[in-house]
Amino acid sequence: MDEWRLPERQVELVFDSAAQAATTHVNLSGIRTDGSHLWVAGDETATLERLTAIPAGTGPERYDEHRTVRLADLVPLPAGAEDEADIEGLARSGDWLWAVGSHSLKRRRIKDVHPDAKARKRLAKVLREENRYTLMRLAVTTDADGGPALARTVIDGDRRLTSAVLGGRGDSVTEMLAQEHDPHLVPFLSIPGKDNGVDIEGIAAHRDRLYLGMRGPVLRGWATLLEIRPVTDPKDEHRLVLAPLGGRERYRTHFLDLGGLGIRDLCPHGDDLLILAGPSMSISGPIRVIRWRNGMVVEAADVVRGHELETLMSLPHGNGADHAEGITLLDEDHLLVVYDSPAPERMTAGGVLADVVALKG
Repeated sequence: MDEWRLPERQVELVFDSAAQAATTHVNLSGIRTDGSHLWVAGDETATLERLTAIPAGTGPERYDEHRTVRLADLVPLPAGAEDEADIEGLARSGDWLWAVGSHSLKRRRIKDVHPDAKARKRLAKVLREENRYTLMRLAVTTDADGGPALARTVIDGDRRLTSAVLGGRGDSVTEMLAQEHDPHLVPFLSIPGKDNGVDIEGIAAHRDRLYLGMRGPVLRGWATLLEIRPVTDPKDEHRLVLAPLGGRERYRTHFLDLGGLGIRDLCPHGDDLLILAGPSMSISGPIRVIRWRNGMVVEAADVVRGHELETLMSLPHGNGADHAEGITLLDEDHLLVVYDSPAPERMTAGGVLADVVALKG
């Protein structure tokens, strides 16, 4: 499918001056609705952002009243409070908001101002930033205005909810893959994410399971989805461990024929899984929304062929701009789409425009 699905309308996401100074609004990587609110993540900070829908009739449709939450106030970050966490996906389920870092190595970028010798040197430099290698379960409570808020610990009657993290102690998802000698993914652990190395960019939650969508690697055209079951560490309520899925396996891999594309984001739709698919590398190319029917209730590792998937739409993209990075259900019939590297016409005085697209053509 090459015909683009144009948005029905656009909504403005309004960010405060601090977030704009941190360029959060032009590096959006994850989004999830929570009632009349949005949780938003940028991939250049160690924060999450909450926006609130402004009722219709008070001006242009928008999400405003921006609040920032520091992740280090909720969970221990291995590299400290200020180093970016490269949050690439958000999931909302029950009492929790889940956030996942890319778990990817980073190769230095070449900029136009760099002379050739420096450019060559930068291309040889690969960095590992520990905050990227985290999965966070964040406890959701209610603030004084009745909206969702995040807390380190929530006491609700006899229930005690605690925010917790996996990673930073040799126990991250990628370190687990290395320990298990995963035959498909271990060869890619030492390759930077944007070079078709390991790069987690989507997350979806269903019951006690999490599904992690991988932008890379793409294996001879097949994209990878990881399934895990994180639970509270019995020795530390602010840590997570991976519990067995059925027998003794700590994870499952599902391989999906997305036509050579990787996974940019995931979004549950009942028992179905909506997949935002795009190029694994740093190029402008096809962006599609694909439905895997009953994908969230599969009980065994699966190989999902093209005829088992339904391409719902192709989304517009620019040349070097407007890369769709996050999707969330606005209602049962519409998706809200946010973009990394937004085009100039998407920028507003207060922030950036997101697209509302219909799930049905």
